[in-house]
Amino acid sequence: MLAMNAMAATEIETGRLRFRQNGTATLEIAGATYGADGRGAHIGYGLAASKFGVILVAETAHGLCWVGIEESAERLQRELRTDFSKAETIVEDPAAAATARRVADFALRIREAAEFALDIPATPFQRAVWRELCSIPRGQTRSYGELAQRIGKPNAARAVGRANGSNPLAILIPCHRAIGGGGALTGYRWGVGIKQRLLAHEQALAQPRLTLTVARGAVGAG
Repeated sequence: MLAMNAMAATEIETGRLRFRQNGTATLEIAGATYGADGRGAHIGYGLAASKFGVILVAETAHGLCWVGIEESAERLQRELRTDFSKAETIVEDPAAAATARRVADFALRIREAAEFALDIPATPFQRAVWRELCSIPRGQTRSYGELAQRIGKPNAARAVGRANGSNPLAILIPCHRAIGGGGALTGYRWGVGIKQRLLAHEQALAQPRLTLTVARGAVGAG
């Protein structure tokens, strides 16, 4: 078995993502164990169906390195191999499929909180943007301009958009919660339709649950 369950301890701590019940998370990235374009990486991947689309999760022995969501499993596999064109091996793996099911359950909020080991690279700017994305509660959105303000780079909205687009962990680092300045659902690698589904589901989950209380003695009165 090539890949590992991302909750397990690793010999090298490369990164970790810890979620809270409101969908925000703390993001720690120490660096990847592989080089550019996946040079030297041994990757296992797995697929899981979800109401949003097919989810593909890829892992090294140290943690998650890629998550994509699409209507087509074939396109996801092509995208993975393109992003990791210099990897040593990319093979289907049952452990990664189990992690994909965990990600699908988390997206549906079957799992209220979760934790994943990571193995991803990031520049300091990407790290800052991705951490800000992880601070957006479930059911809310931020514009690229707002994200730029929050990281102390008010004139860097376009650079924030590029960092958003380079996010390797769809759903988990919630780049779908970033929107255009006028509220437009732009700039999502996996398509506006999937972005709409994710946001609509999260907004529905964030709505307060209404409870109906019937006054004692009211039933049958008239």
